[in-house]
Amino acid sequence: MATNTQTFVFDAYGTLLDVNAAVKKEIASFGETGEAFAGLWRTRQLEYCWTRTLMNRYANFWAVTEEALDYALRSFNLDQDRKLRERLLKSYFELSAHPDARDALRLLKAKGARLAVLSNGTNDMLQAALEAGGLLEYMDAVLSVDDLKIYKPDPRVYQYVCDRLDVTPEKVVFVSSNSWDLAGGSSFGFKVARINRTGGAREYEFADFHSEHRSLVELAELAQ
Repeated sequence: MATNTQTFVFDAYGTLLDVNAAVKKEIASFGETGEAFAGLWRTRQLEYCWTRTLMNRYANFWAVTEEALDYALRSFNLDQDRKLRERLLKSYFELSAHPDARDALRLLKAKGARLAVLSNGTNDMLQAALEAGGLLEYMDAVLSVDDLKIYKPDPRVYQYVCDRLDVTPEKVVFVSSNSWDLAGGSSFGFKVARINRTGGAREYEFADFHSEHRSLVELAELAQ
């Protein structure tokens, strides 16, 4: 992965940003159910994105995030707590960055890499979270599917990277912690790098994953 010839494009949610950070801030409201609540919220968020794309019923990521949260709150009998809902959404708008994100971007930038984000998040959500986490300053481009009104892993989203950055697929290293996203990027023609912080099992055997790393810093350190 030569940084002088390739562009590193990062997924945001789960890769640079901790998707569970909002629930972690409100853990007193959940207790032992916090992990299950966060998992359900995230699962429905992704499911609603994919379903809406297949049905040509696009709604932006913030609207989908609200829909998924409302379902999770109902499922845990917390839908009457409107203040909790407001706090969770406020925290989600500026999700905390993973601890390894800033150092990794700094290392890659020092090696001359071009860096970008490709995300399902809206432009407003991405700008707010990346700036809050100290990541925005390292980015050469921040690309949102909201410009296209379709969600990953539709191939048109990955083509958007090539169109906006004037780059061919084989020059892109696409970095994500989401295997479904990596499968989409690999199928399109990107070189893909999986960030596997938890040591989870391999998914999507049909996809060509080029490398796997336990952290973003490990990826940055190995880049030549």
